[in-house]
Amino acid sequence: MSDLTEQWCERVRAAAAAGTALQIRGGGTKDFYGRIPVGELFDTLGHTGVVNYEPTELVVTVRAGTPLAELEALLATNGQMLAFEPPHFGAGATVGGCVAAGLAGPRRLAAGGVRDFVLGVKIIDGRGEALSFGGQVMKNVAGYDVSRAIAGSLGTLGLITEVSLKVLPRPVAEVTLRFEIEEQDALNRLNDWGGQPLPISGSTWRDGVLHLRLSGAEAAVRAAKQRLGGEVLDDVAGAAFWQAIREQQDGFFAPEAGEVLWRLSLPSSAAPVKLSGQQLIEWGGALRWLRSSLPADAIRERAAALGGHATAFRGFDRAGDVFHPLSAPLRAIHCRLKQAFDPAGIFNPGRFYNGI
Repeated sequence: MSDLTEQWCERVRAAAAAGTALQIRGGGTKDFYGRIPVGELFDTLGHTGVVNYEPTELVVTVRAGTPLAELEALLATNGQMLAFEPPHFGAGATVGGCVAAGLAGPRRLAAGGVRDFVLGVKIIDGRGEALSFGGQVMKNVAGYDVSRAIAGSLGTLGLITEVSLKVLPRPVAEVTLRFEIEEQDALNRLNDWGGQPLPISGSTWRDGVLHLRLSGAEAAVRAAKQRLGGEVLDDVAGAAFWQAIREQQDGFFAPEAGEVLWRLSLPSSAAPVKLSGQQLIEWGGALRWLRSSLPADAIRERAAALGGHATAFRGFDRAGDVFHPLSAPLRAIHCRLKQAFDPAGIFNPGRFYNGI
């Protein structure tokens, strides 16, 4: 283990005094996400180690540069997991990068997102001060929940040094079902099933085929499988399918020339997107992936009309608006948060929005 907190504080103080932008980077596996990274490279890989792990308490505290695969391997030895299934997108993924990106995999449907599992964080703010928020227990609600604001902030608010995460037991049983069904019928069924006590832990629809994952106690999974029907995939094929979705190894996620891969966050009950291009639907209808060559304005207008927003995920001109444009009030909130945590504006400037 190595603790570089004090060294990092000194470097951040020097950067703030000089007005030097810092590009915070762990394993670099999510460099593609967001607007173009700028600034002097700040490598977090040397700050590693598990600080505390209490399997019986379902809590682990780990330094930001720790490899994500290393943490997941440790949890697996105790039959536990990060329930939000964070994608790695490469062997170098770190815990800090996982939290900063705020991306979750198929199990987000049932378990929740990254910020739902962050109990506490330690960061270095833009003044070079080491700060601690939250803790290592669930009942820690005093004051503003900064830990949740840090999750998904892409390093724009502070340099993450340490994270405390809630973990969960791995499911005893798991099975994948396959159904041939059209989009609207799939959305209807997913929303209907979502309101029932079914152990659904993942759903993916594409090209007239719905895959559904059931996870939990053997009796619950067996009963749900008998009730829902469908074709049962063998364990190896099922695990490979969900791994390909989680890590975006499926060919769908590689846009061709002229295409952009869009991530549309919508109400699960929203109508079909009905835009030209290829589509893959996750999270019971709440996450719609779209590969399309349509103009950004057309896609964002349709997403907004359906009650959601659209993010350009891959294949986009990253000098432009990658994330859905903010309303004036929301932009003001973003600016105030940035000013409070990073007054000199040195951390990953412009990674979310130009000028922030």
